[in-house]
Amino acid sequence: MRHRKAGRRLGMPLDRRKALLRSLARAILLHEAINTTEPRAKELRRFVERLVTISKRGDVAARRLALQKLPDKLLVEKLFDVYAPRFETRAGGYTRIIKLGPRKGDAAPMVRIEFVEHEEEATA
Repeated sequence: MRHRKAGRRLGMPLDRRKALLRSLARAILLHEAINTTEPRAKELRRFVERLVTISKRGDVAARRLALQKLPDKLLVEKLFDVYAPRFETRAGGYTRIIKLGPRKGDAAPMVRIEFVEHEEEATA
């Protein structure tokens, strides 16, 4: 039984799943938006939004926690210097998922996951 076990397994063991999420998080933090399958995007959203929330604290402990989750110093710097100020007034929901339709080869549901614009960009 899998009562009270949150998250998707994505058809792989824990170590591969963690590596996949770190890789997808690295991609979305670098490029602001990526195309992937729907289940992966939904898991990635949980992972990335937690990282952004941690980065909004801005202290050393938060930086170390982010480095545990995503062991890349340059990306953690970008997370704290770019994304934390960008979403400082937003209480959550930093990403959006847009459905793209089925993938041609295996009909897997494809989506685009991207960061939402912050308020200054939307009003300008």
